[in-house]
Amino acid sequence: MSKPSRREILKPVELLVMAAIAAVFTGVIVLMSTREPVIALVAFGVAFVVTLVVIAMFVLSIKPDDIERHEIDDEDDETPVSPH
Repeated sequence: MSKPSRREILKPVELLVMAAIAAVFTGVIVLMSTREPVIALVAFGVAFVVTLVVIAMFVLSIKPDDIERHEIDDEDDETPVSPH
Protein backbone atom coordinates (compact mmCIF):
# COMPACT_ATOMS: atom_id res chain seq x y z
CA MET A 1 0.00 0.00 0.00
CA SER A 2 1.39 3.41 -0.94
CA LYS A 3 1.77 6.23 1.53
CA PRO A 4 -0.77 9.04 0.96
CA SER A 5 0.62 12.23 -0.48
CA ARG A 6 0.78 15.46 1.44
CA ARG A 7 -2.09 16.84 -0.65
CA GLU A 8 -4.29 13.83 0.20
CA ILE A 9 -3.51 14.22 3.91
CA LEU A 10 -4.28 17.95 3.97
CA LYS A 11 -7.49 17.77 1.90
CA PRO A 12 -9.80 17.37 4.95
CA VAL A 13 -8.02 20.26 6.66
CA GLU A 14 -8.60 22.44 3.60
CA LEU A 15 -12.31 21.63 3.71
CA LEU A 16 -12.51 22.46 7.42
CA VAL A 17 -10.69 25.75 6.86
CA MET A 18 -13.05 26.73 4.04
CA ALA A 19 -16.04 25.98 6.28
CA ALA A 20 -14.47 27.92 9.15
CA ILE A 21 -13.85 30.96 6.93
CA ALA A 22 -17.46 30.98 5.76
CA ALA A 23 -18.66 30.57 9.35
CA VAL A 24 -16.45 33.37 10.67
CA PHE A 25 -17.68 35.66 7.90
CA THR A 26 -21.29 34.84 8.77
CA GLY A 27 -20.66 35.26 12.50
CA VAL A 28 -19.00 38.65 12.02
CA ILE A 29 -21.79 39.91 9.77
CA VAL A 30 -24.45 38.80 12.27
CA LEU A 31 -22.48 40.29 15.18
CA MET A 32 -22.11 43.62 13.41
CA SER A 33 -25.78 43.77 12.50
CA THR A 34 -27.34 42.55 15.77
CA ARG A 35 -24.62 43.30 18.36
CA GLU A 36 -25.67 40.11 20.14
CA PRO A 37 -22.74 37.70 20.68
CA VAL A 38 -25.00 34.72 21.41
CA ILE A 39 -26.90 35.12 18.16
CA ALA A 40 -23.57 35.56 16.33
CA LEU A 41 -22.24 32.32 17.88
CA VAL A 42 -25.38 30.46 16.87
CA ALA A 43 -25.08 31.82 13.32
CA PHE A 44 -21.39 30.83 13.31
CA GLY A 45 -22.23 27.26 14.34
CA VAL A 46 -25.08 26.90 11.88
CA ALA A 47 -23.00 28.32 9.03
CA PHE A 48 -20.08 26.01 9.91
CA VAL A 49 -22.22 22.87 9.93
CA VAL A 50 -24.18 23.78 6.82
CA THR A 51 -21.00 24.65 4.92
CA LEU A 52 -19.38 21.36 5.96
CA VAL A 53 -22.39 19.38 4.79
CA VAL A 54 -22.56 21.21 1.46
CA ILE A 55 -18.84 20.78 0.81
CA ALA A 56 -19.06 17.09 1.74
CA MET A 57 -21.92 16.62 -0.72
CA PHE A 58 -19.89 18.29 -3.46
CA VAL A 59 -16.88 16.07 -2.69
CA LEU A 60 -19.06 12.95 -2.78
CA SER A 61 -20.49 13.95 -6.14
CA ILE A 62 -17.08 13.95 -7.82
CA LYS A 63 -16.49 10.74 -9.74
CA PRO A 64 -13.13 9.02 -9.12
CA ASP A 65 -10.63 9.04 -11.96
CA ASP A 66 -8.97 5.90 -13.34
CA ILE A 67 -6.18 5.84 -10.73
CA GLU A 68 -8.62 6.18 -7.84
CA ARG A 69 -10.94 3.57 -9.32
CA HIS A 70 -7.99 1.16 -9.62
CA GLU A 71 -7.03 1.79 -5.96
CA ILE A 72 -10.63 1.19 -4.86
CA ASP A 73 -10.73 -2.09 -6.77
CA ASP A 74 -7.42 -3.17 -5.22
CA GLU A 75 -8.71 -2.41 -1.73
CA ASP A 76 -11.91 -4.33 -2.39
CA ASP A 77 -9.85 -7.36 -3.44
CA GLU A 78 -7.80 -7.23 -0.21
CA THR A 79 -10.71 -7.07 2.23
CA PRO A 80 -11.72 -10.43 3.66
CA VAL A 81 -15.24 -11.61 3.03
CA SER A 82 -17.42 -11.84 6.12
CA PRO A 83 -18.86 -15.33 6.80
CA HIS A 84 -22.24 -13.79 7.60
